[in-house]
Amino acid sequence: MKKFFSVADVDNLKEIVSEALSLKAAPHGNSELGKHRMLGLVFLNPSLRTRLSTQKAAINLGMDVMVMNMDKDGWALETRDGVVMNGTTVEHIREAAAVMGEYCDILGLRSFPTLKDKEADYSEDLFNKFIKFCGVPVISLESATRHPLQSLTDLITITEHKQKDKPKVVLAWAPHVKALPQAVPNSFSEWMCRAQEEGLVDFTIAQPAGYELSEEFSKGAHITTNLDEALADADFVYVKNWSSFKEYGEVYPVAENWLLDNEKLKLTNDAKVMHCLPVRRDLELSSEILDGPNSLVIKEASNRVWAAQVVLKRMLEELKG
Repeated sequence: MKKFFSVADVDNLKEIVSEALSLKAAPHGNSELGKHRMLGLVFLNPSLRTRLSTQKAAINLGMDVMVMNMDKDGWALETRDGVVMNGTTVEHIREAAAVMGEYCDILGLRSFPTLKDKEADYSEDLFNKFIKFCGVPVISLESATRHPLQSLTDLITITEHKQKDKPKVVLAWAPHVKALPQAVPNSFSEWMCRAQEEGLVDFTIAQPAGYELSEEFSKGAHITTNLDEALADADFVYVKNWSSFKEYGEVYPVAENWLLDNEKLKLTNDAKVMHCLPVRRDLELSSEILDGPNSLVIKEASNRVWAAQVVLKRMLEELKG
């Protein structure tokens, strides 16, 4: 594995999930694999779970880790070619990424979209140039359009807790006070649509009118604007807010109640509830669910380690040859 950016970088979902769960059962069984190898984690945006879980995964594999928060530790990056750098940018991504690749055997990059220019965000220009110029394997720690480590984690968590071979999984839009990116729901939908193709889940997306995701990520899902309809017989409900894709970055007023609480949970098949975190209590998701027996959010967050570890393991094995 030379890059981990989307579900397209994984050949078989069942196999990678099984491998991740094997690592969970024996976290230090491959501790020699990463000996004398360096992982560089580059953050253009804040992180809690992604940073700590990926660091822990690397340490479990015997790797050393360097972390760089570009907003505090680095120079302002220029990504455009053919421009005279006489403005606020100090270093070009060509040199910055190349130098990082000299110092590290594997690199992880995290960046968020602007939510102002759909074409620019969805081109993934920053991430693609980082891959092009660094010269080493790259892991997406979240990008403008996707969060694949989170989505792999979610599939691991669903597999671990499912009560039947093909559970019904629902991605449910939730309220928020500001515009949020589509990266997490895009990625979750992309992975669940692929899991549905492989016979692992039945997948439904529930969102208010105007909040449809790009068909690039949602093709194959059952899509509805009726939350109660979606919740019927659901085995897992993944709660997440996102802003409009069509009217890019916009937030429309929604009259209906989209907050998942115990009353709405009665419509489900005693569904387990998931969220990528951080979560705004009693806005995105009710406290009674977060503190109740149906919540998987902490176990889900814990599984971030094994998602990162299986990806790093595969990259290290390829480097080893």
